[in-house]
Amino acid sequence: MPIRIGAVGYLNARPLVYGLELMPERFSVRFDVPSKCAALLHGNSIDVGMIPSIEYLRGHDVYCIVPDIGIVSDGPVASVALFASKPIAEIRTIAADTSSRTSTVLLRILCYEDLAIDPTFVPMVPDATSMLTQCDAALLIGDPALFLEHKSAGLRKIDLGERWTALTGLPFVWAFWAGRPGVLAPADVGALLSARNGGVRSSDRIADEYCGPGRAELGQAYLRENIRYSLGAREQAGLARYYALAKQYDLIDSADRGLAFYSR
Repeated sequence: MPIRIGAVGYLNARPLVYGLELMPERFSVRFDVPSKCAALLHGNSIDVGMIPSIEYLRGHDVYCIVPDIGIVSDGPVASVALFASKPIAEIRTIAADTSSRTSTVLLRILCYEDLAIDPTFVPMVPDATSMLTQCDAALLIGDPALFLEHKSAGLRKIDLGERWTALTGLPFVWAFWAGRPGVLAPADVGALLSARNGGVRSSDRIADEYCGPGRAELGQAYLRENIRYSLGAREQAGLARYYALAKQYDLIDSADRGLAFYSR
């Protein structure tokens, strides 16, 4: 049976699945929002998922990570942001995208460490108009955040990747491939690494096909300039710092689980 892969459907994850549809005997791929990918993995409905990084600590099972692959930013990320209708100091309520888990925890950390506010978070579906009708600001992730024309709507955009790197000097790891031990053989890991490498080389074409006329240029720049796909020592240091702060502010039950990787 092919390995059941749960991928994120946003533009930023498309380079990671480049060419996997040509290997149906090895992988069966489905696309969902990040929170759904995590729920499917936790429920054993998929074998490997592109999970939000915070979910590595939330699973009942111990997971392994595919080495050297992640969705990472080192500075502005462009696609994870707080959109506000008023100055930061005046924000009292935040509508939090229910597609997001890692980003919500990150924003709570930034509220304490950087923004000096203590707002109420209200989970909502990612619709900017509805969110900002009911709350002072909206946390959006993925395509809804990337393509929102915030200036024409009179909104402030606070880029969470930019604020994190300014605060810590480290990259932020948004998501990575994870699954139960033994699910992936070294050849499977190699296939995922090859898909990543091919996707990075073909990012302009991926953005063009995904975004269509009018948005392709923005999508191409985003994949080239904002998103990185490696999970090296510096990225792991950023991840460790994130986990430590999540534990410090009681945003996660435990941050004691070390990173375990599949063999290459």
